Amino acid sequence: MFRMYKILTLRFFFFVSAIFFVSGCATPHVSRELYYPPVVGKKLPQMGYTIQAGAFSEVENAARLTDKLNENDLNAYYFTYKRGLYKVRFGNFPSREAASKRAEILQSEGIIDEFYIVRPDEYAVSKKEVYGEDYLRGEIVKTANSFRGVPYRWGGSSHGRGVDCSGLTMAVYRLNGLDLPRTSGEQYKRGTFIDKNSLTEGDLVFFDTAGKGRISHVGIYVGDGRFIHAPSRGKRVREDRLSSKYYRRRYAGAKSYMSRTSFY
Repeated sequence: MFRMYKILTLRFFFFVSAIFFVSGCATPHVSRELYYPPVVGKKLPQMGYTIQAGAFSEVENAARLTDKLNENDLNAYYFTYKRGLYKVRFGNFPSREAASKRAEILQSEGIIDEFYIVRPDEYAVSKKEVYGEDYLRGEIVKTANSFRGVPYRWGGSSHGRGVDCSGLTMAVYRLNGLDLPRTSGEQYKRGTFIDKNSLTEGDLVFFDTAGKGRISHVGIYVGDGRFIHAPSRGKRVREDRLSSKYYRRRYAGAKSYMSRTSFY
């Protein structure tokens, strides 16, 4: 009986030792980055036809129209058209006729006035084959910079008011012709994982700001360790550094959407 006890004890010791050894070897390679299963067959598509409306000198007026359109689930977003002038874009339609029909209905309901249909070939992504990937990345960074200092929020009945980081990244990408999903979690599922040391302008950087093991914040990398984002309620779009204590501790990973494999 003593012999059997000794054998069982040795087996238990080797079992525990094996677990400890494997864990010890794995620990240096464990990444802080979170894992969200990729959505198979749901890589980043390009935008179709989009409706553009309004020309507001007050950003709050653009935000109010955005709110009204989002009550109809139109994924509207406002942006700086020129210095001191804001416009609104919304929808993603397969044809010019479909976009025009929807715009005319909204016009008849008094929700929008004059409108313009944005064609797919007007987006920066449509020029990528001619000018290269760096051109598209540069346009995304330029668009992101145009939002700096602007109060950004996602309105509508289902999302509530306040600054919204993923609404900003969605707007920047869609303005350049890439149909980025609405939420940070969905954005994280698309694209290609990028190592922090391999970040390139235009990539998205993700954070677990709540410390709950899930994506809760996103920004646009603009180079030199900096990113542009909509930080929190009551604050304007700004630039921060990945090396800052707050964001360094909450960094959860990065994704790229520029390569050929990131499109349909």
